[in-house]
Amino acid sequence: MMAWGQLYEAAEGNTAANTRVQIKNIQAYMLSKKEKKWYCLQSSTAVEGAAYREDFTENQSQTADIRYEQDGSISVKAGNGYNFHFWCPGDRVTIDPCDVAGIFTTVQARLVLDNTEGEDDRSKALYLLSMGGDYWLDLASKWSECTVDDIAIGKFKYVTEEWKSFNMSTLTSDQICQNPPPLY
Repeated sequence: MMAWGQLYEAAEGNTAANTRVQIKNIQAYMLSKKEKKWYCLQSSTAVEGAAYREDFTENQSQTADIRYEQDGSISVKAGNGYNFHFWCPGDRVTIDPCDVAGIFTTVQARLVLDNTEGEDDRSKALYLLSMGGDYWLDLASKWSECTVDDIAIGKFKYVTEEWKSFNMSTLTSDQICQNPPPLY
């Protein structure tokens, strides 16, 4: 499996020319059916990604506008028909499909200035982010419609000036409250 997320400019557009989205702390957890215990499968301060066509047609992508931040995170911009699709750096992880009681993925994001000397237009920024995860056929297969399938896609939320967590879970809210993942 692999944790991933996606950042979009809102459909109505985004007039904030001096705002970027800072993204950090991507994590993936699995709740074991057998042990009823959460396991951290992936965890990284940084994310990797690319600018993909918003509709993912033919999986077309291009180099994204990525800036590497001092804390090990990144900041990006999205728009002009492209999102920023990101994932946990490194390899996919092996899971036992018979032992999955639930999957939870999370990341943190906030709005930051592109140029600290420029106008602060973060209040006008309209970026939406969601988290997800994929099941892969194996650890090495290349992307095709036959080698990967969504685990789930989390609800999109607007990114704000304050750090906010963006999550995806295959469990209900009640199940998560009764047995929350041990977030690091």
